[in-house]
Amino acid sequence: MSKILIRGAKVLGGEPQDVLIDGELIEAVGTGLPADGAEVVEADGKVLLPGLVDLHTHLREPGREDSETVLTGTRAAASGGYTAVFAMANTFPVADTAGVVEQVYRLGQEHGYCDVQPIGAVTVGLEGRKLAELGAMHESAAGVTVFSDDGKCVDDAVIMRRALEYVKAFGGVVAQHAQEPRLTEGAQMNEGIVSAELGLGGWPAVAEESIIARDVLLAEHVGSRVHICHLSTAGSVEIVRWAKSRGIDVTAEVTPHHLLLTDEMVRTYNPVYKVNPPLRTERDVMALREALADGTIDIVATDHAPHPHEDKDCEWAAAAMGMVGLETALSVVQRTMVETGLLTWADVADRMSFKPAAIGRATGHGRPISAGEPANLTLVDSAYRGEVDPAGFASRSRNTPYEGRELPGRVTHTFLRGRATVVDGKLA
Repeated sequence: MSKILIRGAKVLGGEPQDVLIDGELIEAVGTGLPADGAEVVEADGKVLLPGLVDLHTHLREPGREDSETVLTGTRAAASGGYTAVFAMANTFPVADTAGVVEQVYRLGQEHGYCDVQPIGAVTVGLEGRKLAELGAMHESAAGVTVFSDDGKCVDDAVIMRRALEYVKAFGGVVAQHAQEPRLTEGAQMNEGIVSAELGLGGWPAVAEESIIARDVLLAEHVGSRVHICHLSTAGSVEIVRWAKSRGIDVTAEVTPHHLLLTDEMVRTYNPVYKVNPPLRTERDVMALREALADGTIDIVATDHAPHPHEDKDCEWAAAAMGMVGLETALSVVQRTMVETGLLTWADVADRMSFKPAAIGRATGHGRPISAGEPANLTLVDSAYRGEVDPAGFASRSRNTPYEGRELPGRVTHTFLRGRATVVDGKLA
């Protein structure tokens, strides 16, 4: 049916309302809307949010289809309530040309579970020596607006300055993986008491903070936009807060795992907790939560980083860094931010839909739930409680740190331009 009536949903967590979808658009929002000719979804007080937008996803295709593909990754995204994801450039070959970003973009269109917006590499081959084809990627069918060497830091200040100058011409943004490489050689986890006790190489907070400090000053000098990927320390929060107080055009993201997990988890030596940047201290976690609440940190981004079993089922030092996150992100945010009273559901919509869409210029996403808007929607059973079972994931990979942990909330329906991609918690 082309018409769908979502009945009794708490729009942005407010009072129950009906939402009528006709084709790709929302036709009406109100109470007691007629169901004439419409398929009815009984929401029973569930929370209705705009479709979530992830500014930081690794889909691995092309080149690492053993970890994830655009199809499996977008299915995972839809299962987690996402209607748009931004796919990072560290593929094989690297997404540093118009041809590669167009390939990823068209695969997303073909599969149809959510919109895929490729992120272009800042430098050729992520090698940090020569700017990639930024203009050509922007002018391509993919219309790239976000550029990042994520997985590696653009550590050369001259290259970073040139990238900021270049993207300014078309309103793009450089998303920086803030990691000073010389300070993290051989690092295995957060530098602190736990790393000293375990005898693992420490990853100091200053390795992140020094790059952020440099880059916000470069952005100010150039008059361009910079976005900080997976911010993880209390010190980084203070630098971004200071930069915003000066009017510097900087935005920042935090991952769900950095809002919940600490470096104490590493005592298990379970490589599922090995991630870049590393899990930090309880003090850092609390600072990140407060910063997300007060707006210093703009958005939540998953840094969904799938790996095959053999890359995680090994000794700590040899294990790959990263965690899957698309299918658990909203539950972790509910646990850490909503149930603690730090965010309302309307705030969640802001941090996980409105703002990431605005930063990435994702047309048609992050829009109000009102008549005439695209029907990109997510329905959440916030009363649900259940243990995380990765065997049921849509992602090709299972490297979640939440296996067996009880988390709240469950996405029951996701709609992409009025078409259900998830129905009753299952992929359509």
